[in-house]
Amino acid sequence: MKILRGATFGVLILSLSFEAYAGEPAPEPARPAAPTGRNISIDDYFQIRDVGQPELSPDGQWVAYTVRTKMLKEDKNETRIWMVSAHGGDPLPMTAEGVSSGHPRWSPDGKYLAFTSSRNGGKGQVWLLNRLGGEAVRLTETVQGVDDFEWSPDSGRLVLILRDPKPEDAEGAKGGEKESGAKPKAAPPYVIDRLQFKQDNVGYLDRRRTHLYIFDVANKKTTQITSGDFDDSQPAWSPDGKQLAFTSNRSTPDPDATRDSNIWVVAADNTDQGAHLTQITTNPAPDDQPTWSPDGKWIAYVTELDPHLFYYSTQHLAIAPAAGGGEAKVLTLAFDRTIRRPRFSADGKFIYFTAEDDGTVTLCKVAPTGGEITRAIGGRLTVSSFSLGKDSDEIAAQIGTVDRPDEIFLQKGTDLARLTKTNDALISQLRLGSVEYVHFKSKDGTAVAGYLYKPVGYDPAQKVPTLLQPHGGPVSQYSASFSHLFQLFAANGYAVLLPNPRGSSGYGQKFCAAIYADWGNKDFDDDMAIVDYALEQGIADPDKLGVGGWSYGGISTDFIIAQTTRFKGAISGAGVALLTSFYGHDHYQRDYEIELGYPWDQPAVWDKISPFYKVKKITTPTLFMGGEIDANVPVLGSEQMYQAMKALGRTTELVVYPGEYHGFTVPSHIKDRMERNLAWYAHYVKGDATPARPAAQAPATKTGQ
Repeated sequence: MKILRGATFGVLILSLSFEAYAGEPAPEPARPAAPTGRNISIDDYFQIRDVGQPELSPDGQWVAYTVRTKMLKEDKNETRIWMVSAHGGDPLPMTAEGVSSGHPRWSPDGKYLAFTSSRNGGKGQVWLLNRLGGEAVRLTETVQGVDDFEWSPDSGRLVLILRDPKPEDAEGAKGGEKESGAKPKAAPPYVIDRLQFKQDNVGYLDRRRTHLYIFDVANKKTTQITSGDFDDSQPAWSPDGKQLAFTSNRSTPDPDATRDSNIWVVAADNTDQGAHLTQITTNPAPDDQPTWSPDGKWIAYVTELDPHLFYYSTQHLAIAPAAGGGEAKVLTLAFDRTIRRPRFSADGKFIYFTAEDDGTVTLCKVAPTGGEITRAIGGRLTVSSFSLGKDSDEIAAQIGTVDRPDEIFLQKGTDLARLTKTNDALISQLRLGSVEYVHFKSKDGTAVAGYLYKPVGYDPAQKVPTLLQPHGGPVSQYSASFSHLFQLFAANGYAVLLPNPRGSSGYGQKFCAAIYADWGNKDFDDDMAIVDYALEQGIADPDKLGVGGWSYGGISTDFIIAQTTRFKGAISGAGVALLTSFYGHDHYQRDYEIELGYPWDQPAVWDKISPFYKVKKITTPTLFMGGEIDANVPVLGSEQMYQAMKALGRTTELVVYPGEYHGFTVPSHIKDRMERNLAWYAHYVKGDATPARPAAQAPATKTGQ
């Protein structure tokens, strides 16, 4: 079960770590936090700015990027676009305060910076900034809003991703107005006839699909070039601007019945809405993220090779002839690491991509013919996104480390320099807990790794309260990136354990698939192994252990407290309970059917991985949480576990956050969740006399002592 796509549901192959590969430029060494600084607080979360989406200008002189601000007072988030010189210096704001903007894209001629924004209560549209200055102007006026876009090579057109409009969208476009004082109509019922009928962050699904449209910048004419009962996405222009490669699930009569997607090509001047397409890949598992070679002869993409393993399968880099009909070649089979974001270098000599490996995400490259894989940006860090320049050795990258939030870096040749200092002023004030990447053995001898946070001001002579935090997924990994939450725990006197147990990505397919249809078994042993490691090192106090997590981390928490009583307090967020009750209620029906079979055919398999049936063994005081409208891992699981424990007379509490999907977005809810985490663990793990529930009049900030 994949609970989060980027953080979802293998023997550790350390021989394939990047230690075996050449090229290791790394970010500037992290400076230790000031020893006289203060401990990080809850409110500091809202002071951290989220930096991302770097876009290198065609002349290589500027990098556009986004900065998201979490505004607690207004209880909303706002994203602005900034620009910084490739030579360093102070960044320049490109969009105004008060409106959110994103997805910055330079026109290939370098004259304009386009971006998406919803302004004046309207739907998301493409806006345009002239490089020479002036106010942003709205470029598109689509009735349904723009999901995504990309510039054509000649800078004269955009490809837009638009969802089929709702009837009310079309009515609004005709200029119809409601009568003054008219009573609002009740919402119509949802009429459902799709096999896949629900999705988190959306809700119930109708037959409206996403398709490709060509927008002419000069005359503002929009032409639809694909159609049908399929979703089309991830468009990539051919170098000559005549064709578009894209990802679509149109290989089978019912795209809801399979995870299969393939790479297709359509003419940019197509007028029959996609009646004549060229299918590039035929792999029965997902192929996506296409990118063209500069000579237009090849398309590189990401592929999964084993439909049966679905998310547990390593995602590889492959290449196929752009004309179609040729044999595809997988370039990273021996690498056995999940890759993402492939991009050809401007000279066509390399394909760059990010790769999860051994608790890191690094930027790698390989020749289109295959061969040695080297890393362009490596080290114990996380490269979240990148942009390549016309000069093949120029790379703008979003990079984070365990002691610094993401910033924008620029690499020229082997020189890597940090361009932005968005969070430096805040970080310079803080004392942070030290973080180590540790290795240990599981119960059966399997080598496992993970991150260990020591509390601020840690005294090796003292054993400290310790929190085990299983990650989501399960196909995901803890990587070398900054975490406010775990530093908050460290500031409040806890050691924090972040294992990458079997089921995690970054350690090879065998390691990942080891928990296939067997959750809460081998991964439980691996999670316990890091606890034993912390005990053996004299760090953890055996009488003050806590556990908690979100998504698959919540599922792991439920499995853990059902198998051991060593933890004094637990927090389970967005977990499952009676798994059969999730079939048709969440959005994972295809995944369940692949991994577990139909629940009416394989009830024993479904029951085996349902924590609900082990609830009588749970005595650990447990706080359950969830988002009210989460369709990823619905709050039903937390409700069921809470109800069962309450019926058994166990210590428990349930907190449901209104209007929240799986990933929370409302700042006040995020703050409330952190306050409840600290209060619950302080009361039950530390044994403090403070209440397990934060008082309504509690101060806004709680820091470590």
